[in-house]
Amino acid sequence: MSAGPSAAPGSTAAALRHVLGHFVTPLLMCIGMGLAYLGAFHAPEPHDLRVDVVGSGPSAQVLAQTLQDKSDGALSVRTVPDRAAAVDHLKTQASYGAYLPGKHPELLVASASSDTSATVVEKVFTKVAAGQGDPLKVTDTAPTADGDPTGQGIFFLLVAVSIGSYASVAVIGGAGAVLALRIRAALAVAASLVVSLIGVAFAGPVFGLVDHGLGGLWAMAWLYSAGILLIGVGLHTFLKRWTTLGLMVLFVMLNFTSSGGIFRPELQPGFFASLHSFWNGAGFVEGVRSHVYFGGHALGGHVLVLALWFVVGMALIGLAGLAESKRRKAAVEAAAVTGAVAGSAEAGGVHGPKHAARTGAGAGTEAGDAEEIEEELEETVGV
Repeated sequence: MSAGPSAAPGSTAAALRHVLGHFVTPLLMCIGMGLAYLGAFHAPEPHDLRVDVVGSGPSAQVLAQTLQDKSDGALSVRTVPDRAAAVDHLKTQASYGAYLPGKHPELLVASASSDTSATVVEKVFTKVAAGQGDPLKVTDTAPTADGDPTGQGIFFLLVAVSIGSYASVAVIGGAGAVLALRIRAALAVAASLVVSLIGVAFAGPVFGLVDHGLGGLWAMAWLYSAGILLIGVGLHTFLKRWTTLGLMVLFVMLNFTSSGGIFRPELQPGFFASLHSFWNGAGFVEGVRSHVYFGGHALGGHVLVLALWFVVGMALIGLAGLAESKRRKAAVEAAAVTGAVAGSAEAGGVHGPKHAARTGAGAGTEAGDAEEIEEELEETVGV
């Protein structure tokens, strides 16, 4: 007995075209991730990185001007009258290093603001002190928590919360596609609550990325996650299986690279530096830094950024509701027309063949929808 008929050449060619067509998405992801990550991170160079020289005499003025001239735009050097003013600038993120010249030179930094920026500043002033024949003492005025020695734990927390959020969109938009939009929106809010609680667990009990302020961190994580989920659920109505790619562009390619979690905008190309001022990942990273390490300085602006992205998500849900309502109305009208045609066909004695054709077409549509949902979920999990 034969094991089964072999695939016809026509069906093999169709299946191959189907597979090749789906290679578009991973190839676009590859190109996008390469352009974003390499464009943002491959060659960090400071530009207008604010540093202070402590002192008001001629020697301090000369040193500041010399550093400014030699940096060729990499540094923005100012003088401040005393150590207290320099510390205040560091703790309000108005500068990223302060040099106190003298027989025992000292450099003040705030690694919680950005460890990479502090490292760049330390390299600059280590050379300055060496040129004067003195060793450099480095004092960290805002150190990070013991569980986050590199200061980049908040960035990786951002990555975890982001992936949990946009992957949940595929589940809600795919497996939950038959649900009413209001239910999908409620699921999005609920999923954001769960994702944010997982994030808080990572930040506190599990890894100790922060040692206080978990309540505020949770609030920002929820607002950030809810914004992504609502935007994703709203976009799914319009983009369908391209939603995953769209969310990766918004919340991975442009988001992680502009967040300031690895390099602050002063060390990045202009495009990513400009995104830092209003992108939601930067709002989360800088908001958590402000809340945990800098006494809430400028926290309101960062929370406002997160809130505006949440509002965008709500607006997209509203637009999706209008679009889906129009589609349902059009479907009802089409069904009425189809019913009328079917009634005429039955009266003419041709009910059987046409009914069978309609039934087969409906089954094919349902199978196609199921296949699209499965592919979307696989693409998201694969990412």
